[in-house]
Amino acid sequence: MKIKRREFLRKSALMVAGVSAAAAGASVAGLAAEWTAGLKTLDPHQAETLLRMARRIYPHDRLSDAYYIKVVEDLDAEATAKPATARMLKAGVTNLDRISGGKFANDPMPIQIVELKKIERTPFFDKVRSTALVSLYNNRDVWKEFGYQGASYPFGGYLHHGFNDLKWLPDPPESASPKPA
Repeated sequence: MKIKRREFLRKSALMVAGVSAAAAGASVAGLAAEWTAGLKTLDPHQAETLLRMARRIYPHDRLSDAYYIKVVEDLDAEATAKPATARMLKAGVTNLDRISGGKFANDPMPIQIVELKKIERTPFFDKVRSTALVSLYNNRDVWKEFGYQGASYPFGGYLHHGFNDLKWLPDPPESASPKPA
């Protein structure tokens, strides 16, 4: 049987991604017992699955898992307060593992993305997505990672704070930026 070049490249890429994910997952899984110990409702497997899911939905290489752990902690807090949320999260993780044919958290990143696309219209996906959106992008520490200084309204707006903070651009000629009246 002769393998086609495209198929060889695709399978090779998946294998490399799988080995990389397994190596990275091993280090995070070893620490899972530590960060999941404070969770009240979610077990370590559910927490790890939700962490991987949040990282795939909002992927940022420059953000460490610590920011995504905050997403899981927020989901756990809501699951503790609302039994319906706890049931939905537990059922969603079980369904994701069923789609995976094993454990979603152990799958390589490209496979996880394909699996998430299968559930992207479910309330479970929407709950994780919306919680991650708020948890990540309302976090001032994340803002610092991205170089966002926050709102400029308290400082008189962007005209007086942040407008000319583009240090990576050359200074424009005076005619391009006339002084305000």
